[in-house]
Amino acid sequence: MSCELTLDDVVTEFLINSCRLCPPSRNLHAVNAAFLCFDTVLSYDEVDTELIRIPLTTGSVAEFYIEPILPYLGDIDVMYHCNTELAIPRGHPPPTQLPAEFHNYVKVYEIIDSHLPGYVYLELRYLLTECSDTDNYDSVEYDRGRYFANSYYSGDADVHGPAVIFYSQHERVDRVSCVKSARSTQLTE
Repeated sequence: MSCELTLDDVVTEFLINSCRLCPPSRNLHAVNAAFLCFDTVLSYDEVDTELIRIPLTTGSVAEFYIEPILPYLGDIDVMYHCNTELAIPRGHPPPTQLPAEFHNYVKVYEIIDSHLPGYVYLELRYLLTECSDTDNYDSVEYDRGRYFANSYYSGDADVHGPAVIFYSQHERVDRVSCVKSARSTQLTE
């Protein structure tokens, strides 16, 4: 019987033995990230009071606990999507049913490949309206040419790519608006 380890085994063993989960009560960085997620959910939309922002912490806070050499150089990354938006692959018909988490009006964007690897454009294609009698959604097509843009923040916030950057308790926070993909949602066409 051979005891040889593959490269995958060596890397896995290294990560398991050298990284540990952060103790929840000791990591102020993770506590701040949870607070920022809570703040994202509670942010109020004056136009649509039923709009819900659904946050997800990403980046170093969500990954293995590795104590930074200089603790003040880290940042907090929070992504969020709204219950009023959905992305579908280009050329697919709009869904007729959505999970209960979605609003009764949903903007549906088509995913269009860009010239940059890993990046896409989101073109607004449909507006779904829920029928109260059947719980199905009716769709209306939009004219082409309208694209998804982050409009949640305005004013003095710094923008770097898709991230809106601000500072909370001396920590940099990158907040990124995203759109939930139909690939990650159980849909019926």
